[in-house]
Amino acid sequence: MERNQYLEMFIDESTEHLQAINDHLLKLEADPKDTAIINEVFRSAHTLKGMAATMGYDDLASLTHQMENVLDGIRNDKIETDSDLLDVVFESVDDLEAMVTDIASGGEGKRDVTAVVAKLEAIENGEVIKESPAPVSVYNRETALQYDDFERTVMKQSGEQGYSAFEITISLAPEVILKAARVYMIFEVIEKSGEVIKSIPGVEALEEEKFDLTFTVVIVSKEKADEIKSKIFKVSEVVEVSIKEVHLEEDEEPVNKSNDGSSGESILPVVKAEDGVAEIPVQKEEKTAPASKTIRVNIERLDSLMNLFEELVIDRGRLEQISSDLSSPELTETVEHMSRISGDLQNIILNMRMVPVEQVFNRFPRMVRGLAKELNKKVNLEIIGAETELDRTVIDEIGDPLVHLLRNSIDHGVEMPAVRRNNNKNEQGNITLKAYHSGNHVFIEVADDGAGINREKVLEKAIKSGVVSKENGLALTDKQVYELLFSSGLSTADQISDISGRGVGLDVVKNKIESLGGNVSVDSAPGNGTTFLIQLPLTLSIISVMLVEVQKEVYAVPLSSIIETAIIKKEDIMNAHNQKVIDFRGSVVPLMDLTDFFEVPRTVEDNEYFSIIIVRKGEKMAALVVNSFIGQQEIVLKSLGDYLQSVYAISGATILGNGQVALILDCNALIK
Repeated sequence: MERNQYLEMFIDESTEHLQAINDHLLKLEADPKDTAIINEVFRSAHTLKGMAATMGYDDLASLTHQMENVLDGIRNDKIETDSDLLDVVFESVDDLEAMVTDIASGGEGKRDVTAVVAKLEAIENGEVIKESPAPVSVYNRETALQYDDFERTVMKQSGEQGYSAFEITISLAPEVILKAARVYMIFEVIEKSGEVIKSIPGVEALEEEKFDLTFTVVIVSKEKADEIKSKIFKVSEVVEVSIKEVHLEEDEEPVNKSNDGSSGESILPVVKAEDGVAEIPVQKEEKTAPASKTIRVNIERLDSLMNLFEELVIDRGRLEQISSDLSSPELTETVEHMSRISGDLQNIILNMRMVPVEQVFNRFPRMVRGLAKELNKKVNLEIIGAETELDRTVIDEIGDPLVHLLRNSIDHGVEMPAVRRNNNKNEQGNITLKAYHSGNHVFIEVADDGAGINREKVLEKAIKSGVVSKENGLALTDKQVYELLFSSGLSTADQISDISGRGVGLDVVKNKIESLGGNVSVDSAPGNGTTFLIQLPLTLSIISVMLVEVQKEVYAVPLSSIIETAIIKKEDIMNAHNQKVIDFRGSVVPLMDLTDFFEVPRTVEDNEYFSIIIVRKGEKMAALVVNSFIGQQEIVLKSLGDYLQSVYAISGATILGNGQVALILDCNALIK
């Protein structure tokens, strides 16, 4: 049969079946005697085996068959279900997922599964399972890396423009904890020196810590090797960095796969919206709607459609401006009709790009189970509002912050069973992951019923780490002390573990959420638990703003940051600690004149009255002084490009109806 014709469908359905197996195995662990759950797991495994065999992926079919034998024994009461047995089944599911990922990246689904097959056979034969250490991905550093056509072309063209290609091999200290976080910091440093074109192992393996202590990154850069090396050494826990320049031979044969049949880089399977294909409902249906009611569209087409519509929004603003200038009733009527139609079209396009957060939430029950077992804790994860929808671009980015928060709740929040019993609590801790809509935002809560945050301990660590002075620390409210947890390098763990303790995590969460135009806050009740609240915009491309004039320049302030606009008198302005402030409804709010802040040439004389915008970031507020308000408008957020990445307090730009470019303020940065 022609395999490529059905490949996408196979990957799609295989991923769905594996997710179903994961979900049902978790339910089976809670209720081992429920035959309906066992039958569901068996049915999914049987279907997956048949699909793999039909497509010619024999290794995948063979492992599924072995797992199916164990499930059949459970179904027929020949094998008793316990936690150790399910650990082995989960391990085999992990291998199956890795095989499907390899197939999606162009491989043949080959994988060494000898160890897990031996365990499955032992279970089937009624033998005691012998735990063996988890295999660690290693690669031979002496073996020359091989590059495919695309990578060779990138390096060749970069070389013609004065760039050099380097293979950078980095070794971490043996005692390093949270390897993925350390890799994240290393990549941040490397990306300031050049463009990363390859990593061994792949990005996904690095994020999941599926490597030993050494990894290789290939970059193109104009900097010298010694400069790059010295920058990487500034990251703690890095013990060795070796760099060699890549010289491609003309007769070198390009390769697309590594020795094990998989591509060198980690490529995610093409499944569902977050990975490249969106499922777009033609009409609202129940979850059990037949397949004929949906069509699959490559996500790149949706991105192109969104880009075209953004241009239409810009032209719509231009037409509205022309209509206003000409005062033609016929033109005004036509433009108003076009605005209504384009508004409806905008809603349809945005809804097509919306995908349920369920696609991110689904992977967390397995993770929570594994971490709880590792820490000898009992934890129940409750997921609420998984059907809540977010733009695909936001969905792609929120997984890692949520992983950090859940790990934090399990390790720092939920107490050990004995401690919970002594405090008259159920020995099983509860963690709630909740998502819901409110206005133009989506809120995600991660709450636990653990010990809560110890104010004195956080304050002591913050003072010791230099995050806050002792004098200032004593004046902080409980809420402000809790917010210190988001400071870089601050950890309240008494002991460093595989889960936490290095002070890397919550600051990364904060930076990632704020880069998405959202914010994160924390609240806690000692003895009763902690709640982290993430606020995210529904979409990142088209936003509502208030247009304002600063002298003769136009700026856009996102409505999501604005509390109120007002006009104040000159005598209302006071001074406190060398800072101009105003009294806003009983609160002292710092005043910031945007003319001075952005050094805009003064063309308008000051008078007795000032127009101000009150903006907020969490509990903090600021009053921005502008010359006048233009009005509310929906605008298209455009990036400033690679050359203007570090412009302070500006998140992007937009093109107005009259063709003028307006800069969009980053209120979070202004308040900070």
